[in-house]
Amino acid sequence: MVYYLGKQVGLSPPPTRFRSLRVNTKPTFSGIDACRNLCASFAILTEVDAISTRDSGQPARKAPQQINDAIRDREVRVVGEHGEQLGLMSAREALHMAEQQNLDLVKIAPQAKPPVVKIMDYGKFKFEQSRREKEARKNQRVAEMKEIRLSVGIDKHDFDTKVAHACKFLEQGHKVKVSIRFRGREMAHSSLARDNMTNFAECCCECCTVEKGAKLEGRQMLMFLAPKEKPKKQSQGE
Repeated sequence: MVYYLGKQVGLSPPPTRFRSLRVNTKPTFSGIDACRNLCASFAILTEVDAISTRDSGQPARKAPQQINDAIRDREVRVVGEHGEQLGLMSAREALHMAEQQNLDLVKIAPQAKPPVVKIMDYGKFKFEQSRREKEARKNQRVAEMKEIRLSVGIDKHDFDTKVAHACKFLEQGHKVKVSIRFRGREMAHSSLARDNMTNFAECCCECCTVEKGAKLEGRQMLMFLAPKEKPKKQSQGE
């Protein structure tokens, strides 16, 4: 249907004075159609967000842990405060048992059939869990790949400074990539670069092992060093 200035005029040719003002207007959606489109758009956005989260490698969001009144399963397997098995019962009965001991009911295995719940002090459990995670992050050492750049005609002072930096990285548990980039006619002196690499590895021998020897790749020479494993401490009884 053709509309002119918001008025239906049928299929007959429009008057001459309206031909330059011809407008194709679309009928508006009803309220039901608008709700359907809104719901469809929300579903698409939710799907896109889930795909982008999965593709980005980020960890999926954890579902909140169910405790006390949030547990509404018809049947659960109950574990006591000290690990004793209390058998199968309804969630209401398990919650009543936990309340009698002034404790909480926590679902610890929601995927099990039936789900497994435990009677415990939830506040104390969360405090100990956060403390363990904090200690684990404190003791965790993330190894990185550090790079030391040399040159074909490096002088002794710069060479010793690079060795000191490499030893510092290795003692911290990081791996070290030693590189020499050739510029211009320096490609003709690749033997000098290999000698620099060999001397560098010998100067760092006390704190590293050569993971990959010096190798020419394109217009650069690379060598990889790994931290030397520390000997395990023997117990006093041995």
